Amino acid sequence: MAKVLVAYFSASGVTGKVAANLSKAIGADLYEIAPEIPYTNADLNWMDKKSRSSVEMNDRSSRPAIGTKVDDMSTYDTVFVGFPIWWYREPSIIDAFAESYDFSGKTIVPFATSGGSGLGDTTKNLKAICPGANIVEGQRFAASVSESDLKKWAEKFI
Repeated sequence: MAKVLVAYFSASGVTGKVAANLSKAIGADLYEIAPEIPYTNADLNWMDKKSRSSVEMNDRSSRPAIGTKVDDMSTYDTVFVGFPIWWYREPSIIDAFAESYDFSGKTIVPFATSGGSGLGDTTKNLKAICPGANIVEGQRFAASVSESDLKKWAEKFI
């Protein structure tokens, strides 16, 4: 059986809850993509053009440092990557995560939480960052998505 990882970044806890439910539903390992320096509420104020998140998202080369590493990424065949939608795409820390490992031959399945925004350019961005990986079209979920719906969706990829 293929080994599966659910890796996620969660600024407010919503994506973390969905990722934990997905991991439980499909029996996957769970890894939090936690920034080395945690985001404060002021950092996440998207209405402030000088907030940390705004500055990072306006600089496509921004790569926030991640506090930990996946022990052995080579053991995983499929990696679900979860995040909140920021500025109609994945947060810069997801780009940092994607550039930290060799995903050649692996399937990457993005999933996002958002009140209504789709994944935007996420798939295109991940394809550019992860050459040799099979990046599938991901899906956006509401915070209230059920474990059974997550399982039904995820089983297509494992």
